[in-house]
Amino acid sequence: SASASASVSFAPRPAAATTATITTSILRRRNQPSIVAVVPQHQQRQHQQQQQQQTRRQRFSSVVTHAAGGKKINKIAMPGLPTTALKDLSSCVEAQQFTRPMLEELFVIADAMAEVKPGSEESSMLAGYLMATLFYEPSTRTRLSFEGAMGRLGGGILSTESAGEYSSAAKGETLEDTIRTVESYCDIIVLRHFAAGSARIAANASTHSPVINAGDGPGQHPTQGLLDVYTIYKELGRLDNIKVGLVGDLANGRTVRSLASMLTAFDNVSFYFIAPDVVKMGDDIKAELDAKGVKWEESDDLLSVASKVDVLYQTRIQKERFGDRIDDYEKARGKFIIDKAVMDVLPANSRVMHPLPRLDEITTEVDGDPRAAYFRQAQNGLYIRMALLKVLLKV
Repeated sequence: SASASASVSFAPRPAAATTATITTSILRRRNQPSIVAVVPQHQQRQHQQQQQQQTRRQRFSSVVTHAAGGKKINKIAMPGLPTTALKDLSSCVEAQQFTRPMLEELFVIADAMAEVKPGSEESSMLAGYLMATLFYEPSTRTRLSFEGAMGRLGGGILSTESAGEYSSAAKGETLEDTIRTVESYCDIIVLRHFAAGSARIAANASTHSPVINAGDGPGQHPTQGLLDVYTIYKELGRLDNIKVGLVGDLANGRTVRSLASMLTAFDNVSFYFIAPDVVKMGDDIKAELDAKGVKWEESDDLLSVASKVDVLYQTRIQKERFGDRIDDYEKARGKFIIDKAVMDVLPANSRVMHPLPRLDEITTEVDGDPRAAYFRQAQNGLYIRMALLKVLLKV
């Protein structure tokens, strides 16, 4: 909560719900036929997974039906406090914090957030709370998405852009001291920093305000991972049994690192890594996938991979991460481009994703294809971040 010595008065904070009213299962499935004969072992496992999903659906479902103008409408009820390990989440620092049940519950909350209308009771659930955004690196989508999320739920925003240049960091203040100071002004901190591991340092330094990692250099971007996994679910209707092609700057791309790690929570997910030699996927992510028994392979044939994946996730070659290695940047840039030729071989039910911003790695002719999901992906970020703010502020 805000410092007791603060002189500014806020509207009373709405009381948190005491029971969870979790809605609509995130993994909708058609009713499967009963197994009445001997079937292969992998099909038995699939049947068990479906039964578990049905149990979760019964546990988390509560669709409110009401009448409006004589017409029945299904409205998603706003969940209360979490019932999974999500209730114990104190900060959002890395993708590895999230288990499958936590992701499923968070996605249910995100579904409800998509239904929040201006002026509704839900739109003031964070009234009286303040969020500080500390961005040491440039950002458009992530910063505005967080600020939009807080604003849509009635909260206040303290914002600084280019914090490394215009904050006390320019005077030599440590990140730890900055966090200890800023948390006395707000209830939650969103941090983007140029150094990998900075979000963990900030979370350890904070004494009472949750810290959200909005990207720490080439390290991780967990909220992007959350919205990416959520987008895959919304687009494909499933998170098990998928093939994902990760393309572009996989060495410096914190988004693909978080996404790969987060998808290991689901069953039978496999990866193809398509990247120039100078920006291949890091050995730490490969080791994590190996340790969890997740299949992956590297390829330089984009067309071949595109023809067999469910998700083709493109990323920008990040010039800012190369420093003086301009020759390496030029070798990597423009090598793998998603264009009409790639879309021609992409399966009809597959999707193209991109964390944005893009340069020329996806041509604009792709934008009109219904399989191009990257702008819907950006919109989903708003709902995921609304859900995460609710969870971390225990409302």
